[in-house]
Amino acid sequence: MKTPLIRFFLCVSLLLFTGSAAYANPFSFAATLTGPGESPPNASPGTGSAFVTFDPVAHFMQVQVNFSGLLGTTTASHIHSPTAVPGTGTAAVATQVPTFINFPLSVTSGAYNQSFDTSLASTYNPAFVTANGGSVFAAESALFASLQAGTAYLNIHTTSFPGGEIRGFLATVPESFSTAWAAMPIALMLLLASLRKARAI
Repeated sequence: MKTPLIRFFLCVSLLLFTGSAAYANPFSFAATLTGPGESPPNASPGTGSAFVTFDPVAHFMQVQVNFSGLLGTTTASHIHSPTAVPGTGTAAVATQVPTFINFPLSVTSGAYNQSFDTSLASTYNPAFVTANGGSVFAAESALFASLQAGTAYLNIHTTSFPGGEIRGFLATVPESFSTAWAAMPIALMLLLASLRKARAI
């Protein structure tokens, strides 16, 4: 019985190692969107979640958002960056204006999933590029650094709250957690195969 268990833990370790190596470049950030999270806070019952994947090597960003229960209908959504202090304050819009391309507008609930090429000027607010020396690559680096520092937030603007009805600061999602869950099904399959083999001997 010891041998299958040893194989199981070796497989998990190997999968975690190779998974980390294979996905060393993409970084994940998540946020819970609420009215009290706005600045100034509001009493909106609306809630939402945001998940951003950013790969500075492949020049790739994916933005996924879900929201519901808004008092007003949506007018825009962006990532704002950088605030002076992590997790608080306000900042100018860093990403596309007047809103993310294809973001659902004039609704109180919805879902969004869009990929961006972070090497293109069209991904950013022109003012954000100008603030970073007029360089798109400098803007890309600045946004990535802000995400890592916790000074970037995703905001959803509505007719009831033009300055933003719900928002949340994007925080780093530990890679080891997601990698472990991804590796577990494969490792369990290998364990079951080893147990069947051990019983057959």
